[in-house]
Amino acid sequence: MKAELQKIKTEVREVLLRNIMPFWSGKMIDHEHGGFYGQIDGNNQVHPTADKGGILNARILWTFSSAYLQEKNPLYLEMANRAKAYILAHFFDTEFGGTYWKLSFDGKPVDTKKQIYSQAFFIYAFTEHFRASGDESSLQTAIELFRMIEKHSFDTELNGYFEAYSRDWVLLEDLRLSDKDENEKKTMNTHLHILEAYTNLYRVWKDDRLATQLRNLILIFIKKIVNPATNHLDLFFDECWTSKSTIISYGHDIEASWLIDEAARVLGDEALLVKVQKICIAIAEAACEGLQPDGSLYYEMNVAIGHLDKDRHWWVQAEGVLGFLNAWELTGDEAWLVKVQHCWNYISDYIVDRAGGEWFWSISDAGVPILSGDKAGFWKCPYHNSRMCLEIMMRVEE
Repeated sequence: MKAELQKIKTEVREVLLRNIMPFWSGKMIDHEHGGFYGQIDGNNQVHPTADKGGILNARILWTFSSAYLQEKNPLYLEMANRAKAYILAHFFDTEFGGTYWKLSFDGKPVDTKKQIYSQAFFIYAFTEHFRASGDESSLQTAIELFRMIEKHSFDTELNGYFEAYSRDWVLLEDLRLSDKDENEKKTMNTHLHILEAYTNLYRVWKDDRLATQLRNLILIFIKKIVNPATNHLDLFFDECWTSKSTIISYGHDIEASWLIDEAARVLGDEALLVKVQKICIAIAEAACEGLQPDGSLYYEMNVAIGHLDKDRHWWVQAEGVLGFLNAWELTGDEAWLVKVQHCWNYISDYIVDRAGGEWFWSISDAGVPILSGDKAGFWKCPYHNSRMCLEIMMRVEE
């Protein structure tokens, strides 16, 4: 299996350098209006007048920064700097602070809400740019956003973070990230990506307040979000942390299983780490309820109505490989390595678009690419797949 891991490492690096990165540094450049296009559809058609999302642009910045950190390709730093410059010029609200949710194709704000999920991704991205470039201004931007989240979103009475605000930081009635979400004040997804962002920031900024809030986020997951009866993550909560969720998200389960572990490692609290790692293994095992004989993971299950979504989304498979690898590192059980191998083989055989570049949005249960999903867009970004590749390249020793 160790030889197989070396083979996978070689293959993922090839996919990163030949399939993922050239797509974003070539096809996605908006030479007319700056930054990057907002959409390339599943048929590889550019939509030059598509809106530009904050999530997409933050994840582009993170991806090129992280790739440069490892590969030192000057093109990656150039692309990261391009993303940073566009974000600072167009996404940041100079009057009220924070970042806008969405811009028009020519860089004008079209949705000025302050979704905390999005603010967190900009922290994640600007921190990574600092790690890659040493540019102190990027670190200061990340710190400013951290303080903004803590000032406006943190619930000092009942703990956790509220979801979404108006431009001038009034809590919204409609808090949803997307139409598929429940309209609740607290969600697993936003907390997971605040956790991810604060972890990255704490790598480079050992601030006491940040350490306190990172530890608190870890505890929120193990005490409130992980369902003790199932070890799945509950997805939606009211402000008092009453679960309002009937959906099991296999992708978020397996993603959280390594992100929570990573947060505890970076925090450096050994006693907490021991406790967390047992829970992370249990979460990974629960996620395997969605694992199929071909190595892929189903998307989600709505328990309330008994509906199983059997599509194989690109990001779920990417997080599957990484979560299974992390579980092997924690347990030494080679059964997890078999899962890594099979899931990666599924990605390589079905998800990677070797002709058009990048990865397909999803594959149907019949094994056919679902071309109605974007190749690049508001939610289809170069982050889950590039991160999987980069993490494997870091973790697998020669």
